[in-house]
Amino acid sequence: MSSINSSESLAASGGKPSVSHESLPYKTVTYSGEGNEYVIIDNKKYLRHELMAAFGGTFNPGLAPFPKHQFGNASALGIAAFALPLLVLGLYNLQAKDITIPNMIVGLCFFYGGLCQFLSGLWEMVMGNTFAATSFMSYACFWLSYGALLTPSFGILEAYAADPAQAYQAIGLYLIGWTILTAMFLSLTLKSTVSFVGLFLTLLLDFALSAAAYMTGNMTYLKVGGGFGVVCSIFGWYLLYQGVAVKSNAYFTAPALLLPVYGGRFEGGSGH
Repeated sequence: MSSINSSESLAASGGKPSVSHESLPYKTVTYSGEGNEYVIIDNKKYLRHELMAAFGGTFNPGLAPFPKHQFGNASALGIAAFALPLLVLGLYNLQAKDITIPNMIVGLCFFYGGLCQFLSGLWEMVMGNTFAATSFMSYACFWLSYGALLTPSFGILEAYAADPAQAYQAIGLYLIGWTILTAMFLSLTLKSTVSFVGLFLTLLLDFALSAAAYMTGNMTYLKVGGGFGVVCSIFGWYLLYQGVAVKSNAYFTAPALLLPVYGGRFEGGSGH
């Protein structure tokens, strides 16, 4: 995920037009009726078409009733602010156009991947979408911290000037922490969509391989991780398109490929 050289969450809207992103918290979901046509959320019965499906565009891996009020889709901004810096960083890690100094990404880290994604996460928290809020604000802080690593005035890498090898080990441990957090997020998307899982799976591989690169000193891992970062950003663009493209503004909408859910009941939800 990270590249430092010598310095270093859609979907099928169920026929509902232009639905925004809010997901209401729920505790228990059960199914009933012929073909499981009814969904019961906290003892309230809904027809399937009355619900937002697990929808990458809203960055909510569960089911939720349509909101009573219309708001803008803050998740679209959050996904965009995640995918664009990741694409650029992935290309840097791949050393595209022989670029080996990644500092040009600092502006994206602070203002788009950091500030915009953090604000998106705050709005998602207000709307009750805990998964999106937690993931957006977490990765916003990743971008902010990564930008700080590349900014000399913070003095982070400069503190290791006398022992560059220790800096590489420290960066590796830093990335291992993000790998573990991403694995946790991935485990919460396994009942959602292919693109949702793909986003977190490729991000997990990106972080893990980048950590391996710095821990072992083999920068080939960093290049491979950069490739997964580019693929992850493509999943992000797809989820972004799902979140903003509706029949009123686009000739083509992106389908959500739902993953099978084994068993008719599951506990928990993105709101808790």
